[in-house]
Amino acid sequence: MAAAGVTSICLHGPESTGKSTVGPRLAQALGGRYLPEYGRDYAEAHGTNFTMADLVAIGQGHDAMLARAMADGPWPVVTDTDPLMTAVWADMLFGTRDPWFARWNRLSDIYLLFAPDLPWIEDGTRLFGTLAERQRFFEWSRAELDRRGVRYALIEGQGESRYANCIAALEHFGIRPHLC
Repeated sequence: MAAAGVTSICLHGPESTGKSTVGPRLAQALGGRYLPEYGRDYAEAHGTNFTMADLVAIGQGHDAMLARAMADGPWPVVTDTDPLMTAVWADMLFGTRDPWFARWNRLSDIYLLFAPDLPWIEDGTRLFGTLAERQRFFEWSRAELDRRGVRYALIEGQGESRYANCIAALEHFGIRPHLC
């Protein structure tokens, strides 16, 4: 384990901010496991015309993957989003959320909140590409972390500096990577 008591790190924030790019690299540097975004696989299989039931299914699917990863290791598990992020999706799409999200409590030990300071890249599953939408998504993502009272750090920067900022944030929390 990279640091005493840290078994999971969640990459949180709006679409097209580098989470899926940085995640596998962080897991490798920490000697842990990378857990990809369940919602992306779901959207690719079922489309993006989401209902609230779809978002609950995404949250529950990611939670099941996270539970298995946490049981199996290696740790820390670096997870590309979690049901907190899906709750923000519900806010963005419907202005409300299913009560399941309030009950969900398999929180990560640390969250890295990715700022929308990278260029938008359309990939067929992303929905909120305007500057205003991306900023609103970011603010609501931050508010969710604040509401839950979790430890988190803001991640900004372009290219290699974004990854370096992730490493610096983790070091601030006492997590020392094995490789960089």
